[in-house]
Amino acid sequence: MNNFPVGKLPLEVLKRLLAKVPRTDPRVLAGSAIGEDAVVIDMGDRVLVTKTDPISFATDRIGWYAVNVNANDVACTGARPKWFTASALLPEGKTDLALVESIFDGILEACEQLGVELCGGHTEITYGLDRPILVGQMLGEVARDQLVIGRRILPGDAVILTKGIAIEGTAVIGRERRTELPAELAERAAQYLFDPGISIVKEALAASAAAPVHAMHDPTEGGLATGLRELAVAAGLGILVSEPEIPILTESKALAERYGLDPRGLLASGALLIVCAPDDKDAVLAAIRAAGVSASVIGQMKEQDFGLRVASEQGLTDLPVFDRDEIARLF
Repeated sequence: MNNFPVGKLPLEVLKRLLAKVPRTDPRVLAGSAIGEDAVVIDMGDRVLVTKTDPISFATDRIGWYAVNVNANDVACTGARPKWFTASALLPEGKTDLALVESIFDGILEACEQLGVELCGGHTEITYGLDRPILVGQMLGEVARDQLVIGRRILPGDAVILTKGIAIEGTAVIGRERRTELPAELAERAAQYLFDPGISIVKEALAASAAAPVHAMHDPTEGGLATGLRELAVAAGLGILVSEPEIPILTESKALAERYGLDPRGLLASGALLIVCAPDDKDAVLAAIRAAGVSASVIGQMKEQDFGLRVASEQGLTDLPVFDRDEIARLF
């Protein structure tokens, strides 16, 4: 039997495993499903939203990174991130006071920026690791009638993308491969963590306040292509994406070309996918842009039998499948 490669479990394997999960509590409104970014629990007139995600690639600024990545998925439900816990697994023989303080200070910095409270967690020195791993859990809340979940997606809905693709991957490569890159390119790429930034909380809350959006999704591992696929699978629909409309920022394109990577499959935190009714897309775009974030319509939801397709100058092709994130080819 072949071992799985580094990255997410294959989609079909994950679907089969999740099909085994019993559905017994009606208060669990969303969770344990492909395309669901967070778990949603009914608390009456408000809902509790929770998300857990590890950070294993980026050792530089790992604490700050973990808070923001987990906050993103909570915000994709329309909820405001509020409480954070973290489990830090630290490498034996490589952990000193400077590393521990750097992680802790990064968590506190990000929590302060987002208005989130650090509530607890766990730390340990762990055998067999060559780098720190930080597992975060973010909780938030939203009024039940303002909750955004992907089951509302309909054929004909507009698909909006903010900022550009491969922002997270660009930042990670700039930081992890700094010594082998031209200094100016490495510095610009490393700063993608903050500008345009991997946080999508501001634009997610702006979009959900502007119109009754049908879904929001934070494409992360596997890049934009995997995020689009997860959206479509969750909705049981097809999708048509216009490749010329997909924004690829300068440094992202330069690094992808340098290392022979496909930016459509490269770590993508920082971009936000929003699905809304065609009549609402202008209001959503205006609200996001008023928040200081760029956004554009890149596609449309279709009936399931249309499939997952990409339109380019060469015609229609299938949406590419990435069994692992493109960044795994470098590490």
